[in-house]
Amino acid sequence: MIQIEFGKRVKELRMTTGLSQEKFALKIGMDRTYFASVESGKRNISLKNIEKIANGFNISIAQLFVDLK
Repeated sequence: MIQIEFGKRVKELRMTTGLSQEKFALKIGMDRTYFASVESGKRNISLKNIEKIANGFNISIAQLFVDLK
């Protein structure tokens, strides 16, 4: 499922920043529990929140989806 693959991608990118879920969620203005559910693939995420995540990593939205199956 794309939610699970997307969540793995987000987690992978977050881990490279060295930030915890809580600190990254705070950085992008998102609730930590919501962000955790995105990373675990349990949440259908809105485009607005996808944009927040991409901006938090300083990458384009398209780059979040690179290599997703």
